[in-house]
Amino acid sequence: MLTRRALLLTALAATACRPGGPKAHAVSGTFSSEAMKRRIGWRVLTPTTTRPLPLLLWLHGRNGDHTTVDDLAHPLQRYVDKGGRPFAVVGVDGGAHSYYHRRADGTDPQRMILEELLPRMAQRGLRTDRFAIGGVSMGGYGALLLAETLGPSRITACAVDAPAIFPDARSYSAGSFDSSADFEAHDVITNASRLRTIPVRVVCGLSDPFLPGAERLLAKVPAEHYFGRGGHNGDFWNPANPAQLAFVGRYLS
Repeated sequence: MLTRRALLLTALAATACRPGGPKAHAVSGTFSSEAMKRRIGWRVLTPTTTRPLPLLLWLHGRNGDHTTVDDLAHPLQRYVDKGGRPFAVVGVDGGAHSYYHRRADGTDPQRMILEELLPRMAQRGLRTDRFAIGGVSMGGYGALLLAETLGPSRITACAVDAPAIFPDARSYSAGSFDSSADFEAHDVITNASRLRTIPVRVVCGLSDPFLPGAERLLAKVPAEHYFGRGGHNGDFWNPANPAQLAFVGRYLS
């Protein structure tokens, strides 16, 4: 008869041998957000380590949610297993099309992140005084916007996939901004000089409709970047995740 310890070891071995290999541990929860006027979900990916961890806040794209960080679970653990600096990855519900700035309905994703999410992450033992930020599409735009808002005193690095940077105030997608004035007040290209003292990395497909926006950003900011064959989808972004995590890891100390 197998002992309880033997059964546990057998279960762990089976988990480690599943397709895709080992991945970071995920913990999820919710909280009632005054800033967003609803309950908000969050998820934390933690690689196997006993060290106090800094964090990468990863913002989801349009119509996404906090579970988007699951795409980083395997590459995060592989990065740490290969000797990379351990860190946690945090995802949070930012709204279907909030574009991570205060909206006319009174919701405010940036306030939710700074005043509600990060204190909860600090209570979990993560370091929130300085952190890295990243995201995909709408979340990439939001990451740039928050990096510009906070500056290098809080943001150690910013890594984005196909940031949703629209050409002008006449061309943004429905629901992403409340007005032309709202667009102009949150134009990450206009304020890109604020990113020059923050390490930035941009990934974008050559067939991505947001490629011109990424190129405009690079004209303003000396960012590391990878442009390759692909479009606006996970088939292009997900293979680039290991390099994005390695970039962030260089600046999280």
